[in-house]
Amino acid sequence: MLTGTGSGGDRRRKGAARRVIAPLLLIVAIAAMIAYRGESSTASSAQGARLPQALPPATASVDLGATTTPLARNEWRAWKPSELSSVNRLEGVIHKHLSVVMWYSDWKQGPVSVAQLRAVSRRGSVPQITWEPWDYTKGPYSRQGEYSLRSIADGAHDAYIRSWAQRLAAYGKQIRLRFAQEMNGNWYPWSARAYGNSPAEFVAAWRHVHDLFRAAGANNVVWIWSPVAIAASIDAEEYPGDRYVDMVGLSLFNGGSQLKYGPWKSFAEKLDRPLAILRRIAPSKPVEISEVGVAERGGDKARWIREMFGTLAAHPEIVSLIWFDVPTASDWRVETSRTAERAFAVGAGSPRYR
Repeated sequence: MLTGTGSGGDRRRKGAARRVIAPLLLIVAIAAMIAYRGESSTASSAQGARLPQALPPATASVDLGATTTPLARNEWRAWKPSELSSVNRLEGVIHKHLSVVMWYSDWKQGPVSVAQLRAVSRRGSVPQITWEPWDYTKGPYSRQGEYSLRSIADGAHDAYIRSWAQRLAAYGKQIRLRFAQEMNGNWYPWSARAYGNSPAEFVAAWRHVHDLFRAAGANNVVWIWSPVAIAASIDAEEYPGDRYVDMVGLSLFNGGSQLKYGPWKSFAEKLDRPLAILRRIAPSKPVEISEVGVAERGGDKARWIREMFGTLAAHPEIVSLIWFDVPTASDWRVETSRTAERAFAVGAGSPRYR
């Protein structure tokens, strides 16, 4: 998400079968879930943490994760392992362990921090990085030609990309990489239809980066293609293809009366059309709500959260949800009110979430 502007909102970063009728099918379903979750020592090895090519069973658990303020600031101030205390505090509020911890990193920075990855792993969570090909300090709505999609596809950044791929391969455990998110908006320099870019160039850049990771043996990386939930602009021409994507995601925010996102809408109203389009584009891929938050002003935040969990229960294809617990142009945090905290804790308390 963007700072203060954009139809995606302000920044910050922002199964199939319900029961198995034969023992063989049960074994296959369990194996697929283990391969997807990738949290055992085998599944999270460099050779074993790939997602399946089919949706998990309807009874599969849902990963619950979050971004907190220190993690959202990582692009200009690398977070320290001690700052995972912000994640611990959120867990205390919602009475739930978070199985995914997400942060942001732009391409102006150096190599990925293995210390950060290990700190997240030690707490029993999967690291997820939103990896952004730009110089964050120059801000949105800037062309940033040195990071153009064409330059990425043509190999101008190969040394930097390989350094990440090699370190992530050496890390070995599962890591989720949400690369070049919200490409269907117009605020980032990698936008597929802005700043001289085209959908074909976005696909070429994505595939080039992916291929470099494969060549480096970084098979433990889960690739997340994550547009913003603006239904009219989610385009199949911007999808890199099933061979290059493991999971599809959405950024979804309800800005209420405070921000220019349109009228207050429920989670279901925000989700339904974009999700339907994702299912048409990538019907075999699991879905993540990669950034989600709701404002306090303009409606009932606690009710919105309760309804969010109710909606998720009706969509077994959604296997992961990352809450954007950061105060920016709106305060998206769960902790803005006791009623919001209780609503989230009750929803997250379902055994379906982990």
